[in-house]
Amino acid sequence: MTFFTSEFECKLDAKGRLVLPSRIKAQLPEGGGDELVIRKGFEPCLILYPMVEFKKVFSKISGLNEFNEEYRKLQRNFLSGVVTVELDNNGRLLIPKNMLSYAQLDKEAILVGTGNKVEVWNPSVYEKHQITDPSELSKLAGKYLNE
Repeated sequence: MTFFTSEFECKLDAKGRLVLPSRIKAQLPEGGGDELVIRKGFEPCLILYPMVEFKKVFSKISGLNEFNEEYRKLQRNFLSGVVTVELDNNGRLLIPKNMLSYAQLDKEAILVGTGNKVEVWNPSVYEKHQITDPSELSKLAGKYLNE
């Protein structure tokens, strides 16, 4: 089972390649773990999925009724921001230039494990999206974890 957690500081090279930390690589599924999917996040970040996890999301999106206008908009906008990449022999993945621009990535990135996927953030942008007040985190946890 894929289970990503923690934060990792990473560097991107001049070509936009990112080396996955060993703890993330260790969680990739065996047999097909070199094939990953990157999509644009709802916030200004990138979402990195192992292919097996993305297929679950794709199944939900592609199963929507194409005759519903809102569903078509969701499918079009969600899937147009998706690309499949493979890790090279050095454990690097090449992030397309348009995605680097979308997530405001340059030389440094923060990788954040969020269960079945990994978010890739510009460190300064990520900081702005963090909860800094412990009571706010407590309220959210109480609201959504007590259901």
